[in-house]
Amino acid sequence: MSIHSNFTGTWRADLAASKLRGPIPQEVTTSVIHDDSLLRVVMTMVTAGGPASRMAFEVSTTGEASVNTVLGAAWVSRARWVGPELLIESGVNHAGRQMRFCDYWSISDDGQLLIMEHRGDDLEGQITRFDRIGGAD
Repeated sequence: MSIHSNFTGTWRADLAASKLRGPIPQEVTTSVIHDDSLLRVVMTMVTAGGPASRMAFEVSTTGEASVNTVLGAAWVSRARWVGPELLIESGVNHAGRQMRFCDYWSISDDGQLLIMEHRGDDLEGQITRFDRIGGAD
């Protein structure tokens, strides 16, 4: 039995309960398939008056580097467990600037709430709260 959370499910951001940096989207949904040490994520963001944007990536939770093309740029990501949280560290060169992201994922004891929190990175302080809307508990 694993001591780590499984993030598999479909999730909708509770934007009122989240602390986002930058323009606030109308809706964010995330579909996660977490199969053993592989995490596959598809996130869809809908902005006011604009088309939905979709970003997808996959990463191993064993710390191995993965390269994904996200929004037209090459992202290098690594994921590892830090206690009960999954830390996904990513780097990308965007508009001539190297950006770094440290996204800590955790799930509530009842499996109905997913938290993604940025710490010590370019989005420091951003916290997105997602409610489960489908998938495994």
